[in-house]
Amino acid sequence: MTRALPRAAGLALAWVLAASPVRAQAWVPPAGQGTVTIASQVIDNTGHVLTDGSTVYQGRSRSAAIYLEADYAITDRLSVTAGIPFVFAKYLGPPPPPGVPEPPMVQPVDRCYCWQQGWQDVGLSARFNLLNGDTALTTSVAYGLPSHGYEYVGEAVVGRHLRELRIAADAGIRLDAISPRLGVQGRYSYAFVEEVLDVPSNRSNATVEAVFGMTDTLSVRGAVMRQVTHGGLRAGVLPPTPPDGVPWGEITTPELFREHDRLLRDNNWRVGLGLSYSLARADLFLSYVGFVTGSDTHAGRAFTAGLSVPFER
Repeated sequence: MTRALPRAAGLALAWVLAASPVRAQAWVPPAGQGTVTIASQVIDNTGHVLTDGSTVYQGRSRSAAIYLEADYAITDRLSVTAGIPFVFAKYLGPPPPPGVPEPPMVQPVDRCYCWQQGWQDVGLSARFNLLNGDTALTTSVAYGLPSHGYEYVGEAVVGRHLRELRIAADAGIRLDAISPRLGVQGRYSYAFVEEVLDVPSNRSNATVEAVFGMTDTLSVRGAVMRQVTHGGLRAGVLPPTPPDGVPWGEITTPELFREHDRLLRDNNWRVGLGLSYSLARADLFLSYVGFVTGSDTHAGRAFTAGLSVPFER
C-alpha cells in the first residue's frame, strides 16, 4: 500500500470537544515513534432537536477550540496519548427585540452574548494493538477529567464538566483486492459517564470510515457516525420556551432544568468528509462533520483543521 493511506491516520473527524480529534486508530506506529498534533475546530450549533426529531431554531451557539495532543508508542503494541482543548463559546440567541426582557430559560452565562473561554477536559488514553497487518485490531481505554471547575450551565460553556471512562475497539482492513489505495475501518466505544442527579447518561458511539489515497501524499475519506445515549432526559415535543421557567418533557424539576443541557438523551447520526496531505515532516488535515438526524440533541456542523508532526526517539 502507498504511504498516503497509513499517514492519513491523523485526520480529525471530531464532533464533541470532550474527546480528542478522532483519528484512525486501528493501525499503530512502531515503538519509539509518536506525533504531536495541534488542531483548531469551529462548531456551529444551529438549533435544538426535540424528542420527535423536530428542530427549534433558537438557543443557537458557536464554539471554537484549539486542541493540543501528544501520542507515543511505548512498544510495537502499546501507545499512550494525552491531550487538552482550550475552548471559546458564544451564545447567539437570537436575542429578544429591544425593550423585551430575556426569556427565563436563558442562563446567566449567556445573557451577555459574549465569548466565554477556558481549558476544558484533560484526556488520557492507552491503546493496545492485537493485529497490525493488512487487517488491524486495536483496543483502547481512555479517561476524561475536567481540568478545573468551569461553568457548564448554559450554551456558552466550554464543556459538560463530567468525568468519563471510555473503552473502545478499532478494526481496519486494507482492500488491496479492490485497490491498494483503499481501506475501511470501524470503531465502537462505550463511555461510562459521571452520574448527575441519579440520571444515567452512558453512551455508545460507532464510526465507519473509508479512506482512499488519491496520491502518495493526498488522501480523502468519508465517515458515518452514530451516537446512542443509554439513559438521559427527553426534552419532549414542545418548543423549549416554558413560561416562567416551567420545565418540559422529562425535565420536571428546577434541579433537572439546571442540569438538562448535559443530561439529554442525545441520539444522533452524523456524516463526515475530510482530506489529509502528507509533507516530508508533517501531516495536514481538514474535515467537515454535519448533523443528519437525531433526537434530544443539537443540529449543526463542525469544521476542523490541524497539523500533526511525527517524531522518533
